[in-house]
This record gives sequence, C-alpha cells and structure tokens, in this order.
Amino acid sequence: MGRALDGWLLAQALRDPGGTVALGADEWSALLAIGRAEQMIGTLAWRLNGIDMPPSVARILADARASAEQGRVAALWEAEVARRVLAPLGVRMVLLKGTAFVAAGLQAGRGRSIGDLDILVPRAALDAVEAALLEAGWEWVKPDPYDDAYYRQWMHELPPLIHRDRDRMIDVHHTILPLTARITPDAGALLADAVELKPGLWALSPNDMLVHAAAHLFADGDLAGGMRNLWDVHCLVAEFGADGLAGRAAQHGLSHEVARALRLAAALYGEGARLTPVDRLYLYRLTARDGWGRATRPITRMAFYIRSHWLRMPPAMLARHLWTKWRKG
Repeated sequence: MGRALDGWLLAQALRDPGGTVALGADEWSALLAIGRAEQMIGTLAWRLNGIDMPPSVARILADARASAEQGRVAALWEAEVARRVLAPLGVRMVLLKGTAFVAAGLQAGRGRSIGDLDILVPRAALDAVEAALLEAGWEWVKPDPYDDAYYRQWMHELPPLIHRDRDRMIDVHHTILPLTARITPDAGALLADAVELKPGLWALSPNDMLVHAAAHLFADGDLAGGMRNLWDVHCLVAEFGADGLAGRAAQHGLSHEVARALRLAAALYGEGARLTPVDRLYLYRLTARDGWGRATRPITRMAFYIRSHWLRMPPAMLARHLWTKWRKG
C-alpha cells in the first residue's frame, strides 16, 4: 500500500486490510492517529481484525473494538429510552446515522463511533415530542435566546437536548437540511418510507440513508467527519446496491450530492472512480491530516467552512447571523 501520511493512509487500510502488513512503526502510529482523529478507530479495528500486526497495535485495536461495542450498547439503550418516552404520542420515531446503523445490524455500524442520538419525527409533532422529552429529564444545551430562536425558526431540528442523569444528547430532526438551505428534501417521504426495525423504532430506507449521508456531507456541512460519512456510503452501497437511488436523490433535490458521494466513496474505499477537478479538491480537504492526526491544509478547510455557511442561508441572513454571533463572542 502507499505511504502517504495523510487521510489516504486510513482509506488504503480500510480498502485493503492485508496491505497493512508492510507498514513500519511510524506508519502504524500515523494510521492509528488518523483513525482516532477521524473517529474511525473502531471501524479500523474491526476491519483489521485477524490481520498480522505488531502486538502493541493489536492491543490498541482490541481496546477500540471493546470501546465501540460499549458505545453500541449505550446507543441502543438511549434509543430504547427515547422510544419508551415517545411511544404514548403515537408518532413515528426514525433513527438516523450511527444509531440507525447499529440498530439495523448494518455493515456501516461495525465499529461505528456514535455520539448523539439523532431522530427524525414529523414536524407537526415537535411540540409534543419536546414536551415529552423535557418531562423525562432532558434539558436544553443552548439556553441563549438567540440560539433557541435560530434553531426553531430556521434549522432542521430542535435545539439539542442533554439528559440530566445520563449526560447523553439527543437531536430531534424534522427534516435533513436547514429550512434556509437552497435544497428542500421531501421530509414526508423520508418518514413514509422508513423501515420498522422493531415496534416503535424505525430507520430510513437504504436509499434514504444514502441520500441523508450525501446531504449532510455536501449540502450542509464543512466536510468534517467526511471520511466516516463516505465509509457509510461505501458500506450501504456494498450491502444494498443503488437500485432506485438516482430517482430517490432527484425526488429530494440531491442528485448532484449523491452522485458525488458515490464517486468519492469509490475513490477512497472502492475500485476508484472517474473524478472531476472539483472532486479532487473535495478529496484534498477530506484527507487533510498529518501523521499525528492533526488537521492540515488550513486554507482549504477554511474555504469549505465558509462554503458550509453559504449553503445554509442566504447572504443577508448569513451576514446578520455571523454579526450576532460575533457580538456575543
């Protein structure tokens, strides 16, 4: 395998685990550091399980597998607690992202780092969902009135909540992109075509999972965590294929984003793809790590950060928002 000490080292190890047997000590150190920085150390540990490696690396990856398993159990319990709280409301609670992957037993969930519990509910049910969660012990993370109003008026989710006893956060979505974004996905279709995993717990359909991953990465964010998102895409396509995906992406207004996600996932983890010059710029940003796992290419990162805000809201609104946030420090 290649010897570039940036994000490509992680991509190569995930694509071809057997190639890691040729790594030297410095390259193993870099691989582990980049894996941790990209929150993919658990994924790497599962992917390399059974591969010949130095004993010190084997111990680190064994710990990572155990930690990922603990995270999986905690994520599933948090989903179950939320299900119990919201069940009396009779609303469809759809799991998103990592929790959905592990709850459905998908390849993308193996070793997956899971942070907050992300759920999708009908927009009309937000008030009832919010009241039920507050009654059950969740509290606001952002008490600032401006932040609260910003979330409620313009975002695709309620302000984040954290449970006062378990210290676990929940993000309650009513769609998958901010209301101010230039693209408006069909939230009703996301909910209607969700798949029931068990009574009261649902997940997006496989094609909608792919659409959501692409939307989060290319139509909303600054590509932070992008290597993990594209691994999700790679695993979902490997497990389910892409039949009907183009039509579903078009329905949500995300054809370009989904097509780019497929190309970049194939470039990083698959058999390669025919890339555009812009695709190569995205990969340059996605793989911006050094051998210590530190962020590199600051100008490129800043450009994508600015782009993420530009995508989220019109220029006048963006200017007011940034001015308000700057004044608040």
